[in-house]
Amino acid sequence: MNQYEEAARYIGDRIGAPPETGLILGSGLNDLADEIIDPVILPYGEIPHFPRSTAPGHKGRLLLGKLEGKQVIVMQGRFHYYEGYPMETVVFPVRVMRQLGVKRLIVTNAAGGVNTSFVPGDLMVIEDHIKMGGGHPLIGPNDSSFGPRFPDMSRVYTPRLAELARTAAAELGEDVKRGVYAFMTGPSFETPAEIRMLRTLGADAVGMSTVPEVIAAGHCGLEVLGISCISNMAAGILEQPITEDEVIEAGRMVREKFAALLRRILAGLD
Repeated sequence: MNQYEEAARYIGDRIGAPPETGLILGSGLNDLADEIIDPVILPYGEIPHFPRSTAPGHKGRLLLGKLEGKQVIVMQGRFHYYEGYPMETVVFPVRVMRQLGVKRLIVTNAAGGVNTSFVPGDLMVIEDHIKMGGGHPLIGPNDSSFGPRFPDMSRVYTPRLAELARTAAAELGEDVKRGVYAFMTGPSFETPAEIRMLRTLGADAVGMSTVPEVIAAGHCGLEVLGISCISNMAAGILEQPITEDEVIEAGRMVREKFAALLRRILAGLD
């Protein structure tokens, strides 16, 4: 708790109004943060106890300011279990956001399409998730100031925010998908057999992030909205290899559509 408070105090001393909405931007989706008005920019390396982001396409800095009239805190790049960080480090920024007064968290990612009706460039509102393997961010002693020992995850993705996202997309003339996101630890992409397994379990998209952050956010009592950019079709669906460049490029291709959707969602928040 001392580390969370020290990091929050460092950030809080450098901003004016406290943020109410947190955003975590995934691979290739960083550009939205550049639209913040008069941002305070803090590289992760300057914030006490913050780890470094080593994933390709992640800028590794925190931006705070106003976007669509809302006070926001935005992560340009996140931390992953596959980078070698323990789960409590992966979710460290989420708990710091909560200490700063954030009430809701919008998480984004680039994901592989498991649902064969999806195509690269689709956006999917996450309605639920499947956590496969790896550690768990709540293992260890529970700090009741954050949340209960056994938090409920049945509605961890806030229905009203999902509906707001779908409404915002309709206003923009965009068709967003909805579905279940499966978390795999990575860093290797999944095998065709693993993708067939995930499809059987009910997954629509797969990736290596987001779920630990969502679990921590739900434990802290934050509202959560998750959106995936379908960057590629998962292994075995198309007869071609999957590369990290493909994932990042897909994010770049949809960045304008994606940014417009997030701006409309922020504008609609009460």
